[in-house]
Amino acid sequence: MLYPELFASLEKARWNMQEDIPWAEFDMSKLSDEQAQTIKLNAITEWSALPATEMFLRDNQHDSDFSAFMSIWFYEEQKHALVLIEYLRRFRPDLVPTEAELHAVRFNFDPAPPLETLMLHFCGELRLTQWYRRASDWHTEPVIKQIYKTLSQDEARHGGAYLKYMRQAIGRVGDEARLAFAKIGVLMAASGKSGKPLHPTNLHVNQSLFPNDTIQSRLPDPSWLERWLDRQICFDRDWEARVVGGILRNLSSLFDRSFETATQLNLYRKELQRKLAAPDFQEAGQASL
Repeated sequence: MLYPELFASLEKARWNMQEDIPWAEFDMSKLSDEQAQTIKLNAITEWSALPATEMFLRDNQHDSDFSAFMSIWFYEEQKHALVLIEYLRRFRPDLVPTEAELHAVRFNFDPAPPLETLMLHFCGELRLTQWYRRASDWHTEPVIKQIYKTLSQDEARHGGAYLKYMRQAIGRVGDEARLAFAKIGVLMAASGKSGKPLHPTNLHVNQSLFPNDTIQSRLPDPSWLERWLDRQICFDRDWEARVVGGILRNLSSLFDRSFETATQLNLYRKELQRKLAAPDFQEAGQASL
């Protein structure tokens, strides 16, 4: 069971919103209206941890260990929204999100395979780690720079926790888990080439609400994320390469096999597909039931 270990380690790293954020260092002359607007939209996006947690608990009723971990993840992700809202409340109260704007990103996600969802959110944490590092660089106001640095460190720790659950899943179901992780890994590692890096907040998750079924589509400014990445924090190819490299390095360690490109990972995914489709493997699986 991983929950007690993760609770202890994340408890030691937890920051205090009143004591660890340097509120007194705020400099209004270094906060532009453009930057402040992005903080509002990021706060609303972080609020979407609420429906994501509801999804995780629904789809992982078979796994009390992982479901218990959600108590930590949900708390820390909601605190991300809260610290951004607190920043606006103190320094740009005109931009504090309304309750209706926050509630707009709470909607039902369609059921999905738990292992694929786990890998998707692991990749999402790797992306946010780098996105927030870049956001900290882009901002000029010292308090928000520190906030984004703090959030980036949290996201990195969350990615590490998800990785532990991925390793646990491989220990339990072997190649079934490897295939799920490789499938999503290929998708995530190759998404930057299409010009639209994928993240849980810009994926369609409710067929009945399509096309208004992504977190981003329900923001006050649905086009914000692409503009933030491309023209504001300038998340370019070099930064995208850090995300892809992180995905490939972690899967290399997880699978005990070296992947330098998404193409190599895709070849491994196809190898797993053939293996799981083989009659001998299917018979072995039936015999174990």
